[in-house]
Amino acid sequence: MGNAQRKPWISPQDYLAAERSAEVRHEYVDGEIFAMVGASLNHARIVARLGYAIRQAALRRGCDAFTNDVKVRVEAANAYYYPDIVATCAADDDPYVVKDPVLVVEVLSDSTEAIDRREKRTNYQKIPSLREIVLVSQNERLVEVYRRDGSGWTVDVVRDGPVMLAALDLSLPLDAVYED
Repeated sequence: MGNAQRKPWISPQDYLAAERSAEVRHEYVDGEIFAMVGASLNHARIVARLGYAIRQAALRRGCDAFTNDVKVRVEAANAYYYPDIVATCAADDDPYVVKDPVLVVEVLSDSTEAIDRREKRTNYQKIPSLREIVLVSQNERLVEVYRRDGSGWTVDVVRDGPVMLAALDLSLPLDAVYED
């Protein structure tokens, strides 16, 4: 029988301390860290368009929104993720981490789509404050809005018409998401 290599377990505190000075961003899932890869130009365009619209809507409601470089804590999964966009209406005590988001957006890429759809979406749904998770394809006109309602989570698939984000009372034309 071969010798299995064990990865060292890293505490959340050690991860957070290291991440403050890291040159490359990492996500953290239950003691393991994973380096983040760069994004395509299409990915960056979509994040910029959505991020601007979401931040403006958030500010009108007394909330705020951030793109790319702010971590979200998923306590129930012992995880920290860097979503493409996160909106929060709570005052967080950590200047680097959002603990009570109301909206999370992930723009899907070929290398991250499976993780975004399964692991991240499932873990995000464990955050009590979260009202919507938005998955945006960068390869086709397709936006999926997972929304918490009284009995659990529902999904709206948008291929035409506006993208409705109830958490921030925002209606955004799909053409605005895929402008170029």
